[in-house]
Amino acid sequence: MLRKLDVKALDFIVEQMIETVDKSKDEIFRIGEQCRQEHDSLIAELKEIKEQVKHVIVEGDELEIKARLARKRLSEVSKNFRAFSETEVREVYENAHELQTRHTINAQFEKQLRLRRDDLERRLLGLQETIDRAETLVSQITIISNYLVSDIKDIGEVLEDAKMKQDFGLRIIEAQEEERKRISREIHDGPAQLLANVLIRSDLAEKVHKEFGPEQSLLEIRSLKEMIRAALYEVRRIIYDLRPMVLDDLGLIPTLKRYLATIEEYNKVVKIKFVHIGEDKRLPSKYEVALFRLIQESVQNALKHSKASEIVVKFERRRDSINVVVKDNGVGFNPDEKKSGSFGLIGMKERIVILEGVLSIDSSPLTGTAITMQIPLLD
Repeated sequence: MLRKLDVKALDFIVEQMIETVDKSKDEIFRIGEQCRQEHDSLIAELKEIKEQVKHVIVEGDELEIKARLARKRLSEVSKNFRAFSETEVREVYENAHELQTRHTINAQFEKQLRLRRDDLERRLLGLQETIDRAETLVSQITIISNYLVSDIKDIGEVLEDAKMKQDFGLRIIEAQEEERKRISREIHDGPAQLLANVLIRSDLAEKVHKEFGPEQSLLEIRSLKEMIRAALYEVRRIIYDLRPMVLDDLGLIPTLKRYLATIEEYNKVVKIKFVHIGEDKRLPSKYEVALFRLIQESVQNALKHSKASEIVVKFERRRDSINVVVKDNGVGFNPDEKKSGSFGLIGMKERIVILEGVLSIDSSPLTGTAITMQIPLLD
């Protein structure tokens, strides 16, 4: 005989699923916005590249004319070698050689610019496709959310079996996580692979080094390094924001160390310290994902709003609980003051409730902020 379910309790579960669906919509919307920002940036860069191509073509045409005249002059001097002094012959030869060298380098530079232009156009097509897909997903999830709100509020009267209720919820959660992983792989395999094209420009740096010396080539190399560093940071940030792949492979503590080190590296003015107390033992997946998201949100809030110079993340594992403290020395705020758009703190509180934990915020203006999380480890 099946035990009759509490309809109110099941309605509460449905409300939680509706909130999860809405959060997924917000996350996909943020991904689309990030892609739009990158799309706009690439359009600006593409416009600049096209202008450079035009300029290089004009300069190349001029160099070709000058080189042709120089070769003609060199031919005339060679035919009447005795009519010119050694100095004049050398000057004519050196001028012809210099113009030919500049023309060759110009042609190589034009080739690199064209490759970069083509690469940017391909990336823009890929980003536009991702943006369109994100908009489609947001639209579809909105339909799902409306359906849940309008038609499944009273699902408790239909789902009498506890097993059916559990499977229903798990299917929605699994679909959400699979969608996150899929988008993560797409973005990871896109921008990261395109970084390989930067290597093409290293050939130009080598030619500049041979023709103009190390100082000019160093300028090109420094530019390449900055491009690579910025691109890699963007890729890492997107991947971590979606779902860090190392979390499944290495566990929570190594992932936190790598994530905080990466954040510190690219936020030069903020020092981030990580303190781990207790054994480094794998937790169930739901704890690892939730704890990573909670710490990630706390650190990002500190970076965005606190103006802190130091952030300390303390992770303590006890026999029956996890204690986490994220503390900064920033400007602080009034936790009792309700602000519109404070989505981050709301999401954190909801995750804590799901884990049956406690979240407390200790802060006041000019004194910094300390966020404390206590989560029981339930069997």
